[in-house]
Amino acid sequence: MLKIAVQWSCVVVACLSLVTACRNQSPQEISAGAFEKEVEGKSAALYTLDNGKGMKARISNYGGRLVSLLVPDRMGELRDVVLGFDSLSGYMKSTEPYFGAIVGRYANRIAKGRFKIGQDTFRLSINNGPNTLHGGLNGFQYRLFSASPRGDSSLVLNYVSKDGEEGFPGNLRVRVQYTLTAYNELKLNYQAVSDKNTVINLSNHAFFNLNGAGSGTVNKHLLRIFADFYTPVDSTLIPSGQISPVEGSPFDFRKARAIGERLAEANVQLRYGKGYDHNFVLSSKKLWKEAAIVKGDQSGIMMTVYTTEPGLQFYGGNFMQSRNKMRGVKSDDFRTAFCLETQHFPDSPNQPDFPSTLLKAGQIYKSTSVYRFSTE
Repeated sequence: MLKIAVQWSCVVVACLSLVTACRNQSPQEISAGAFEKEVEGKSAALYTLDNGKGMKARISNYGGRLVSLLVPDRMGELRDVVLGFDSLSGYMKSTEPYFGAIVGRYANRIAKGRFKIGQDTFRLSINNGPNTLHGGLNGFQYRLFSASPRGDSSLVLNYVSKDGEEGFPGNLRVRVQYTLTAYNELKLNYQAVSDKNTVINLSNHAFFNLNGAGSGTVNKHLLRIFADFYTPVDSTLIPSGQISPVEGSPFDFRKARAIGERLAEANVQLRYGKGYDHNFVLSSKKLWKEAAIVKGDQSGIMMTVYTTEPGLQFYGGNFMQSRNKMRGVKSDDFRTAFCLETQHFPDSPNQPDFPSTLLKAGQIYKSTSVYRFSTE
């Protein structure tokens, strides 16, 4: 009996030691040197933000990308909730060009790559079937921003998009500021000004998994979206122009439910998007509004999204195909991340009933979005 008790005690101690080791294991380290490279004659680098409250963010000025975001879970252990690569070359070679990037000049799709301002028609590069997606073939995700740290917790990125870049009119000066606040928030402030009338729709394309990057499917995450309506799309994911109620459809996230709960339903919109890849019309008419709440089913990490934008694109990782080796020797497997892109609506320049994305010459574009993290 004594021998058995001793053996059992050893097993318990070994198991506890293993659990402790796993919980104390730090997230994948990232080498700043792996992000230092000359790109088109300019220097790429990696910047680290720390709010002194347990959160850290790493940002590359290549594409203005959110490379890593460390957030404490319900046990106080840090988890990296953003998918990314461990080097700049990973982003440059990726078959998915938008990991963590600032997307523009126009986030989301523009039908057939053209739009009009007054009597002038502008033709854009085509990079998504018959349409333009996220600014075109060489959008902001491939551009090098100049970077200026503001203390330990903030970084300002600037980029000048020249007149005619990807077909868009006007020299556009863009400023994006990342800030980690004392409230465990990641705050993004966008500003822009153009010397000609143009269209603009800026957003961030972080791929989130609140259980930790590489931890498996996000289909069990609980999601709530503060939207009574969404914008249905055609087979090329261009809005039809209708604004349809979510009630009675798989797009009803007004009460929190698992992301994957209704994915198997026979629904033409789910078929077109291969799941969720749709714009939700945020219900609040206030300038500053709550857009969504997501909870990781394993970590207890909750992310609440606030924005000044009228829409939210929810993408459920339907086109992830395990083609890219991510940080920590993991891959971008099917539906192992989701995106919540604060935005104006897709194809607004061609949809007169949608909120306008016209930016007049000399006018200042401003937009703010916040991702607040807590645990439950």
